[in-house]
Amino acid sequence: MTPKSGVLLLGSCVAAIAAVGSVFELSSGTPDLGNTVTGVILAASIPLTGLFFWAAVQDARANQK
Repeated sequence: MTPKSGVLLLGSCVAAIAAVGSVFELSSGTPDLGNTVTGVILAASIPLTGLFFWAAVQDARANQK
């Protein structure tokens, strides 16, 4: 594992946490940031989670010995 793959994995975790938090906020009925902003955060964080995770795996594989 390289520092780059670690940072990408961290980004994946943060995006996943943002997605879960957005789902809970939207299901509460009154999100703190409003429905639109929370929905945008949710819509952006789902693909970012997968993208960051994929990039972390690719970087780790490329730097294996």
